[in-house]
Amino acid sequence: MQAESCYIHIPFCRAKCGYCSFFSDTYKSGIALSYVDALKKKIAGVDGRLKTIFIGGGTPSVLSLSLLKRFLKCLKKNISSHTEFTIEVNPESLTKDKLSLFSDSGVNRLSIGVQSFFDNKLKNLGRIHDGQCSRKALELALKTKLNNISIDLMFGIFCETKKTWLDDLKVASRYPLAHISCYNLVLEEKCPLYQKKKLKKSYILEDNILADMYKTAVSFLKEQGLERYEVSNFSRNGFQCRHNLNYWQNNPFFGIGASAVSYIDGVRKKSESNIRSFIKEGNRFDFQEKLPAKKRAKETAALKIRTAEGINFSWFKDKTGFDFLSIESGAYSYLKENKMIVDIKSNKRTTGIKLNNRGFLFSDIASINLL
Repeated sequence: MQAESCYIHIPFCRAKCGYCSFFSDTYKSGIALSYVDALKKKIAGVDGRLKTIFIGGGTPSVLSLSLLKRFLKCLKKNISSHTEFTIEVNPESLTKDKLSLFSDSGVNRLSIGVQSFFDNKLKNLGRIHDGQCSRKALELALKTKLNNISIDLMFGIFCETKKTWLDDLKVASRYPLAHISCYNLVLEEKCPLYQKKKLKKSYILEDNILADMYKTAVSFLKEQGLERYEVSNFSRNGFQCRHNLNYWQNNPFFGIGASAVSYIDGVRKKSESNIRSFIKEGNRFDFQEKLPAKKRAKETAALKIRTAEGINFSWFKDKTGFDFLSIESGAYSYLKENKMIVDIKSNKRTTGIKLNNRGFLFSDIASINLL
């Protein structure tokens, strides 16, 4: 199956956020120019129109206007009127000129790393922008032709309460956003805030408080017309992120750039997390695995269960060649016994499963059991 979704990694930031575990380095214009030229060489070899393009990071908007223009120009050949073309931006590096360039270059979806509208929370997260900057970035973006604007919000840091989290959601609701992603704070060992977590055990809130905050987001955003379509993602009708839906359906995609991952014909590859290596040699892989058919099928189940749509058994059989209940009987029994899923019925027949509200709270456990 040919990959029609492409992820491009821009590994530069002004400063590393305290909770971030993604590969990135401090922005320097000289090496960024060389990196963009290396990306252009790789993109030149991409044939045909793509269904989705997602430029992530790092912070893509940290690139200068001239570098962004140089980079985006080479993607024109891969864009059609049906391509969903997303670029991630941060509030402090978003400008009117960059927004105009995005529109002129075919970008039709903006993902803004707001995280919060309140200074204290942003400071504790290690962000370099403040609440006013978050608001100004949204106001600037909403004045453009772009009507598909998403923001990221984060919850669960020690300085936060259910009320202050709701305050963040209320500020977001003042803007006509098409999509909101809500993530609870997770600290991996390699991120700077992990050390603070070890010193201050309460840096991340307790699970029962996190669960209440998540339920608050689900109910409040639904009232605003933003329905949950995946564990952490909420959108208005017709504005689900098609690029991410491609991941959750376990469809093929290819990645370009340092640390980017590709998944084609059941083979998963990861490029080296090394900017200079990518500039010299392109995508040199430091990890590669060929997944057996049954493992691919179980990964498909583990990913698709995260969506509100759930898993249709006929869809699963057509996609993987396996009968869902034959290879997932143990997981199905566990999830039913622990009241995490409901059966999807058609003419009194069970045709699939999906997470219930309790299941969404324990979605990671549900996915692990399906693997």
